[in-house]
Amino acid sequence: MGMNKNTIFGWASFIMFIIGAALILLGVLKYIDYAIGFSVAGIGFFAISWAFNALKGRV
Repeated sequence: MGMNKNTIFGWASFIMFIIGAALILLGVLKYIDYAIGFSVAGIGFFAISWAFNALKGRV
């Protein structure tokens, strides 16, 4: 049972969401001096994750 393109987009979206959340949490909890940079990068990962999720079924 192989993965089709929708499954791949779903997993990629989920993994990018987890990475974005981890970056934001790292910035807020551990590296407070660099919280803005970590948060911007995390929001960027959220945006790419949203785009991948929107592409499911359309490509």
